[in-house]
Amino acid sequence: QVQLVESGGGLVQAGGSLRLSCAASGRTYAMGWFRQAPGKERDFVAAISWSGEIIVYADSVKGRGTISRDSAKNTVYLQMNSLKPEDTAVYYCAAPGSPRTASLERIYAYDTWGQGTQVTVFS
Repeated sequence: QVQLVESGGGLVQAGGSLRLSCAASGRTYAMGWFRQAPGKERDFVAAISWSGEIIVYADSVKGRGTISRDSAKNTVYLQMNSLKPEDTAVYYCAAPGSPRTASLERIYAYDTWGQGTQVTVFS
């Protein structure tokens, strides 16, 4: 089973930017980013298919977030700009265990999760 390791979280002022990375130990069929704030459910943020042809964003990050992948490095990135305090959460990357191009915004599409990286946005 592939392993996922996130990095790039931190403390940032509102309006600032962060780039999160998720390194996989092997090839993945697709990769997604989710986030979970204290006391809330885990929410979808963005996802990208293996080919990069399918990219999906949550409405909450459209226009502010960009997901990309470096297939040679088995790494996916999430660039977040114009950060808001409500973006504060633990950000998780995830990968499905089989080929998938549909329902990438659904938690059930994913079998493997990283340990998460904390993003804190202060005003």
